[in-house]
Amino acid sequence: MKVLVTGAAGQLARALVPALAGHQVVTLDRAALDVSDLAAVRSAVAANAPAVVINAAAYNHVDQAESEPEAAQRVNRDGARNLAVATAEHGTALLHVSSDYVFDGEAGRPYDERDVPNPLSAYGRSKLAGEEAVRESNPRHFVVRTAWVYAPVGRNFPNTMRRLAARGPVRVVDDQTGSPTYAPHLAEGLVRLLTSGGYGTYHMAGAGAATWHAFTVALFAALGVDREVERASTAEFPSPARRPRFAPLVTTRVPPIVLPHWQEGVAAYAHAAA
Repeated sequence: MKVLVTGAAGQLARALVPALAGHQVVTLDRAALDVSDLAAVRSAVAANAPAVVINAAAYNHVDQAESEPEAAQRVNRDGARNLAVATAEHGTALLHVSSDYVFDGEAGRPYDERDVPNPLSAYGRSKLAGEEAVRESNPRHFVVRTAWVYAPVGRNFPNTMRRLAARGPVRVVDDQTGSPTYAPHLAEGLVRLLTSGGYGTYHMAGAGAATWHAFTVALFAALGVDREVERASTAEFPSPARRPRFAPLVTTRVPPIVLPHWQEGVAAYAHAAA
């Protein structure tokens, strides 16, 4: 199967390449394909003639999106729509990656695919708009919501914590709960989904749930980092964007594609980073 992956410089796209071993893979980074340019997207899909496109391109600057919502919408909504339109024109399937930030975190329980989104931030609204554009434009779609994605390389929470730990004790928020997701585990789940033929919306994230504080404690233990991890509240770290307080993701799809527990992801990260 020929697969075209957008956002090739990102941590998920990098994890997808080994996960797609045995398939023909074309990766395009932002310099090679600006997804907000419909003509360029149409040209890329026509030239490569993939069986499926995986959209891993995204505007992920959550706080910055509050001051530049148009930039977030241009990539996360318009880019998703462009890919959906172009793939639909060729009868090509599209797998689009979305986010737990489409939820407000007020349900008091994990979110599944049946829950109604209510994003709190400009970033979350742009991700929801992208989902809707994909559903409207290409019936052969997979919309996959995930959360707290990280890998040994790239700009992400664990890599930031490792840098901060080199300076001394760290203070980490303990009143936001989600589903830490190791990018290679997510990539493997997405590849399984591609061969299932079951189009629609899916939740796919590390099993279980953790606060940022618990995530950090487990991370340092796995890395052998001897640093104190102090508890903090969201209010102590004011930021432009509101974040969901409790938004672990679970799936109701049958058969389910369940990723390894988030602690297994931490162990795999530590092994790869050693």
